[in-house]
Amino acid sequence: MSNYHIKHLEEYYQVYRKSTRNPEGFWEEIAEEHFVWRKKWDNVLHWDFKKPEVKWFDGAKLNITENCIDRHLPTRGDKTAILFEPNDPTEKPEHITYRQLHKRVSKMAYVLKEKGIQKGDRVCIYLPMIPELAIALLACARIGAIHSVVFAGFSANALSTRINDSDCKMVITSDGSYRGAKTIDLKGIVDKALEDCPSVETVLVVKRIGSEIHMKKNRDYWIQPLLNEAYGDLVAEIMDAEDPLFILYTSGSTGKPKGMVHTCGGYMVYTAYTFKNIFQYKEDDVFWCTADIGWITGHSYILYGPLANGATTVMFEGVPSYPDFGRFWEIVEKHKVNQFYTAPTAIRALAKENLDFVEKYDLSSLKVLGSVGEPINEEAWHWYNNNVGKKHSPIVDTWWQTETGGIMISPIPYVTPTTPTYATLPFIGIQPALMDEEGKEIQGNQVDGRLCIKFPWPSMARTIWGDHDRYRDTYFSAYENKYFTGDGAHRDAVGYYRITGRVDDVIIVSGHNLGTAPIEDSINEHPAVAESAIVGFPHDVKGNALYGYVMLKETGESRDRDNVRKEINQQITEQIGPIAKLDKIQFVSGLPKTRSGKIMRRILRKIASKETSNLGDTSTLLNPEVVDEIMENVL
Repeated sequence: MSNYHIKHLEEYYQVYRKSTRNPEGFWEEIAEEHFVWRKKWDNVLHWDFKKPEVKWFDGAKLNITENCIDRHLPTRGDKTAILFEPNDPTEKPEHITYRQLHKRVSKMAYVLKEKGIQKGDRVCIYLPMIPELAIALLACARIGAIHSVVFAGFSANALSTRINDSDCKMVITSDGSYRGAKTIDLKGIVDKALEDCPSVETVLVVKRIGSEIHMKKNRDYWIQPLLNEAYGDLVAEIMDAEDPLFILYTSGSTGKPKGMVHTCGGYMVYTAYTFKNIFQYKEDDVFWCTADIGWITGHSYILYGPLANGATTVMFEGVPSYPDFGRFWEIVEKHKVNQFYTAPTAIRALAKENLDFVEKYDLSSLKVLGSVGEPINEEAWHWYNNNVGKKHSPIVDTWWQTETGGIMISPIPYVTPTTPTYATLPFIGIQPALMDEEGKEIQGNQVDGRLCIKFPWPSMARTIWGDHDRYRDTYFSAYENKYFTGDGAHRDAVGYYRITGRVDDVIIVSGHNLGTAPIEDSINEHPAVAESAIVGFPHDVKGNALYGYVMLKETGESRDRDNVRKEINQQITEQIGPIAKLDKIQFVSGLPKTRSGKIMRRILRKIASKETSNLGDTSTLLNPEVVDEIMENVL
């Protein structure tokens, strides 16, 4: 039992050694002691990275919803499972207990079956952050249908691509959604997408904003009347540990999105175990991850990880800036949130605003702060630590990917000493390797290389839906017998890892490999700068030169631009060296970002290189309008 909740550094090293020396024995013990199985596995692990093929707990039978809901009913039936905080702060929050969740998931599962959904069918879920989104995922899992959540901010084109790739039979959506002061016509987007989706037979619609919408006869149904008639105690479908649980699409650097397939058993074990330790969750804590369930962070750390531990998890419909920039902190105070997990993008946006927005709220309930989505820069880390955590809530800077299913490198709070910008140590069972260009593993510390993982872990994606060759080529062809993450990393003197950015974000200038993350960190420390992005562009002498897109804080807007340019380059020279100085600095009002907050450097590279004829689909960006503005003012 002691392996399940690590409490000090010596214990971490002990458990880590055990997990890497005998991975099968280690994960078998965790799986056996902390989860409910209908039948035990025949074999803990079978793997071959050449094919690649990975199977965990092969032959085991289970249903993940029994582990996330049913088994808690005798002891936690009246405990809040999901705490829904609406977009509008005057609308009452909703506390859904484990018992209520059980009933609502059973009813939703019954409706899905009545509408012809069977084990193995794919269901596309395109919903805002409302309870029905969580309930729809769990209902799919309960009957063995494979859910494919598409973030409810993607365009009709992005939606239809994902529906068609996995031949979804049903779409679950709502009349619309609230986003701050705006409403979005989700049903209209679905209707447009479905003009080109022959596999979809049924659309179920949740009423959220009460708008007038078009309902297509014999295809579209309001969900509430069906739920009112539904049976409330549906027995869970028995699944094999290796049956697919969900498909989640992640953008490739090239080509169409990749549908990553995650399976039932290993994913459950790993997300539950990481959640418990990385957030040091205790029985009566209130956990809040601000991500959208449209991303892997939401799947693993709003739903499956917390619920498998019988936790109370907050689900927030709104945005951090509405009705003002104190919204996050108002929610923390109102619900006495203990663990808070958000993205550096959100932290930087909030750090630009007046500190009064933070200081007027009581944040003393916070015990752990988390960061996810990209490496957190030093300035944002200190702002978060000083003003939100008041220097007593450790920050877990977590590194992981859609493909990995769960957190891979992270401090454990109150266990691992933290260093700003470092994800620190590999999590239990994770065996990282830094590789050089020749494909050899780089030994020792104070080194840089390409980050690979040399042994399977339970929650890794098993394939790309319908394209196993692409899965092999993308992740297993670069380095023999290793999973290649696509990221570069630095390992420091004590063995801590710092992610230096995507390998394709490494720019070779005059023969020097320059990672963009450290340069951006340096620029972002300038008092006038809010955010920045660096790309390379062709240069006659250096091969590549550096082009900086820089967003100023309000205080910087009034400054002389040429002076700010000089100061930025002076700062880079001092912190990194003259080789990293920028040849061009363009001031911008915003940076093109995906909905999960990643800066689209691919677009910025093309603009800097004056290759603007084919920028690809920019409609799925959070702020597509900023692309035109940047193009007009390119240097």
